Amino acid sequence: MLLSLSHKTTFVYKGEARDSVNDIRLCPMSDALQNCRSFKLTINPETSALDYVDFNGNIVHSFNITEGHARLVIDAESEVETVANNERKPIAVIAFKELLDFPDKAILSEFLKDSAYVPLTEILVKESKKLVKKTRGDIWSEAKKIGAHIFKTFKYSPGTTGVRTLATDALKIRAGVCQDFAHVMIGICRLHSIPARYVSGYFLNTSRRHGEIEASHAWVEVYIPSYGWAGFDPTHDREIDERYIKVAVGKDYSDIIPVSGTYRGGITQKLKVDVKVRELTRTLIHA
Repeated sequence: MLLSLSHKTTFVYKGEARDSVNDIRLCPMSDALQNCRSFKLTINPETSALDYVDFNGNIVHSFNITEGHARLVIDAESEVETVANNERKPIAVIAFKELLDFPDKAILSEFLKDSAYVPLTEILVKESKKLVKKTRGDIWSEAKKIGAHIFKTFKYSPGTTGVRTLATDALKIRAGVCQDFAHVMIGICRLHSIPARYVSGYFLNTSRRHGEIEASHAWVEVYIPSYGWAGFDPTHDREIDERYIKVAVGKDYSDIIPVSGTYRGGITQKLKVDVKVRELTRTLIHA
């Protein structure tokens, strides 16, 4: 599937901002399931950006603006080709024992413990125990059960949580948005000894639910030996397919913040984010 993506972020300041230093993670990855065919970044006030790859393999663009400005606009446009569903390798059926015997399991340790947005405290432990069974199935089946449990017992409710909400806070009210669904699933997976990480990105949503605007999205990947990272979306209770575009991964939201930075000057008076994901029609050229 060929998809076009536009992500425009606008900051309006009360007074002027200056000495603005920013990191952005808006460039889609290229991996076995998708290819980022093009990426264009436009910044206003105009400045140049340097790119690098962070510890998690995410593409980061860094820039700074020293002069005063009342408005900052970051416009990222991409074209991504995703692998068709019928061409994707089936997710392997692997027993939990394989995780214990995994030779490089030390590199997965950070995806099995507490992180900034996913503290493995008593409330998550109690929720995790609801899903514990004496005999467990394969890793992927267990991960999907956890995601389905969150989908069934949580309410999608924009405005009830914020960008700083922890998994434990969302669990108390059993409501939130995709970020919260993902954090809770990550916590329960980790308590079940399943390495889990946070994924930021987008998906082609042709049937948005009530109150759901077109926006960036978040889901979860779990690690399966002999296969790799497999994605599941607890907000919609489904495996990741050709409609999804992956941008960045990390322990939780703190590792993948789309736009982060510091500046001096007036407070942010207004922040607006516009996202559009569209399917592109291929044009065949005949000689």
